[in-house]
Amino acid sequence: MDKREDSPMPENGPIVDERDREQPLRETETELDEDDRLKPAFVRDVIELAETGEGEAARERVGRLHPADIADLFELARSDERPMLAAVLGDMLSADVLAEMNDYVREELINLLAPEQVAELAAELDTDDAVAIIEDMEEEEQQAVLQAMEPEDRAAIEDALSFPEESAGRLMQRDLVAVAEHVTVGDVIDRLREDADLTSDFWEIFVVDPMHRPVGTCQLSWILRTPRDIAISDVMKREQTLIPIDMDQEEVALRFQKYALISAAVIDRGGRLVGMITVDDIVHIIQEEAGEDILRLSGAGDGDINEPIRETYSARVRWLIANLGTALLASSIVGFFGGAIEHMVALAALMPIVAGVGGNAGTQTLAVTVRALAMNQLTASNSWRAIWREMKIALLNGGTIALMAGTGTALWFGNAQLGTVIAAAMVVNIFVAGVAGVAIPLLLDRLDQDPAVASSIFVTMTTDSMGFLAFLGLAVASGLTSL
Repeated sequence: MDKREDSPMPENGPIVDERDREQPLRETETELDEDDRLKPAFVRDVIELAETGEGEAARERVGRLHPADIADLFELARSDERPMLAAVLGDMLSADVLAEMNDYVREELINLLAPEQVAELAAELDTDDAVAIIEDMEEEEQQAVLQAMEPEDRAAIEDALSFPEESAGRLMQRDLVAVAEHVTVGDVIDRLREDADLTSDFWEIFVVDPMHRPVGTCQLSWILRTPRDIAISDVMKREQTLIPIDMDQEEVALRFQKYALISAAVIDRGGRLVGMITVDDIVHIIQEEAGEDILRLSGAGDGDINEPIRETYSARVRWLIANLGTALLASSIVGFFGGAIEHMVALAALMPIVAGVGGNAGTQTLAVTVRALAMNQLTASNSWRAIWREMKIALLNGGTIALMAGTGTALWFGNAQLGTVIAAAMVVNIFVAGVAGVAIPLLLDRLDQDPAVASSIFVTMTTDSMGFLAFLGLAVASGLTSL
């Protein structure tokens, strides 16, 4: 889909003056802080210039920025300032800028554009980036944009949209270079130079058989260093990692990480080459998936500061309601031992310590387990080994904390029996927390539920309830409350 053309190359190859190469970089860096984020003063200046009608000055300042930094500029501006900024910058709000932009901010700006304008921008992008722009639009608006596109581009987008969200079919680029295995290196070089319709961004060529099934890959560096008369089949690498078109993007990212891939061929159900995925897309996926898991553990929804308030409220409040229910369960256990607490007030002061430490222990184990599941490090083949490992760690942690808590309690309250009770409760609750932290996400994963979404609530419920039950139950059973 990428319609951009490369600039003509001088006869003896590209000649680049290093001073010309570095100067724009230095100018851009002056607008960024040490973390490569736009400086607040620069953002304010651009917005003020736009608001006061000095659009040309605003455009001049923004013109030195990389598309990703222009996208950051829109994200840093207030929601009510973005339409004005888009109008002032005009064509600087390019397809590349939209591709780099936060989903919510991009949706705001696209709503300001006519379908024909969105179609024009999408046509300038690779298929995967164009799909990212169009897939979240309302059905009616989506169809209007597709109707405004060229037939070839529309067919590619519609094909991508037919695959599940977050699948390789949505993620892949359709534009690639594929050659037959019987051609020579010279034939490949001639085609790369003469075919104006080839994509301009690639580093690997795919070799296919007559059925268009990939049989190998060949890096551009190999081709450039090989004599013209050598067959491409003698240069290519036959071992390759193929990505099924319906594979989940998280699994795709794991394959790229495991096999250190730069790009990979995507195949349909018949094994035919239909696209490729490159590492620049995978970096985004890894960041996105990791962020999703962290936010789901806390029940914070998408956790995007640009997300509409209503959506954020809806995502968070349901988990708070669920937490309220689990808290009521824990409080009912405390209520059951109300008489014992009245008899010995020290129990009321100490029982939150038992539950709190157990909760932290469970959260530690839960975080490690969810990450291991996401990275495919924890599977059915080693799940029991992981559970036994966490049991041992929990016993070691429980013994250490129990010794410290028990000794401190005995000295502070002058009651050795109370110290023994809290020490025993600590061991029990931390052990239960360790088992729950690994067993609950494993169980949810076996039930095809996302362990990052609901695990924290069940683990917290278990550690709170067991903490209160163990401490108060041991206090009553030991006769401590009758003294």
